[in-house]
Parts: sequence; structure tokens; C-alpha cells
Amino acid sequence: MTAKIELKNMRFYAMHGALPQERTVGHNFIVNLCLRTELGADIRNGNLQSTINYADVFRVVADEMRIPSTLLEQVAIRILDALKKHFTGLTEAEISIAKMNPPIEGADMESAAITLSQTY
Repeated sequence: MTAKIELKNMRFYAMHGALPQERTVGHNFIVNLCLRTELGADIRNGNLQSTINYADVFRVVADEMRIPSTLLEQVAIRILDALKKHFTGLTEAEISIAKMNPPIEGADMESAAITLSQTY
């Protein structure tokens, strides 16, 4: 049996951006994540080891969001790599990271975002 695990609208304050000021002052970010995994045989008995613990997933994402990066793509790749390292049963992942109110002169927008997908 395959499971789809989603963590929606995780909010972080982080120091990502191409401009030096962005890596000093920081921004609000929203991360959405969708994971796919094969469930273990013991899932009907409530065995947490038969799936991916979403609290552990959140901690992996939070740890990677703390590392300042120039590009959102760089952050997303790091998160996807860390998730695969921590969760061997992971078969697919999709992540989107949105920078809220990006510093673009003259722009009135809610966010700028990237989405990456990975099959393992």
C-alpha cells in the first residue's frame, strides 16, 4: 500500500536570498511538502515504524531552512536530499518554497515560489 504524506503551509523565518541584505534581515517563507512511501506490513497495528513520521519530517525541513542560501532551489534540493537520507522508504517527494513579499522594486505580490519534484 502506498501512502501520500503532506505537510502544508509550514512557516519559517529564514535568511535566504540573492541580495546580501536578504541573508542579513531575512524573510518569511512557506514550505509545502508531499511525500510518497510504501507502508510497512505492520501499519494496521499502528506501528509508527511502518510509515514516515511527519514530526520527524518537519524537524528535517526546519534544520535545512536554518542554513542561509542564495537560491530557493538550493534550499529545496538540500531538503529533498536530507529527507531521502533520513527516510529510506521514501519513493517520491515534491516541495514548494515560497518567499513572502519578495524584495522586487515596484512589485506588489504575495510571494515568489519554486517547486521541485524528485523520484527516488
